Amino acid sequence: MSADTLKARLSDEVKNAMRAKAAQRLGTLRLLLAAVKQKEVDERRELSDADITAIIEKQVKQRRESIASFEQAGRAESAEQERAEMQVLQEFLPQAAPPEEVDAVIAAAVAEVAAQGVTGGAAMGKIMGLVKPRLAGRADMAEVSRLIKAKLQ
Repeated sequence: MSADTLKARLSDEVKNAMRAKAAQRLGTLRLLLAAVKQKEVDERRELSDADITAIIEKQVKQRRESIASFEQAGRAESAEQERAEMQVLQEFLPQAAPPEEVDAVIAAAVAEVAAQGVTGGAAMGKIMGLVKPRLAGRADMAEVSRLIKAKLQ
């Protein structure tokens, strides 16, 4: 494992959080590292940075959903804690793609699928299949999906 892998960076950040006595940050990082180790054990292999990014994206998505639920239930304190955890997780995602890049990637994928003559629901799946690897970890896929649907209409 080279020193510049995401997993190594996470381990270093856990040590830094311990030294800084940053309990909440440490808790979030430990949960993330546990999820990474669990997947490695389940799949019996070392995870790549892309695999770890996918785990982080999933955890960020879970936090977003929890925040919405807590806010609906009037539990502002719980929503705030989830928001703080989400910020820690997002530090390890690649830099967000600018809106222009997201639009360009979507437009290119829509054009490519249209050129293949695919329409309707099948087009949505094909477009997402093209867009996802290009924007993985750099854009909110729920938002990307919404943008694609708008373009297809």
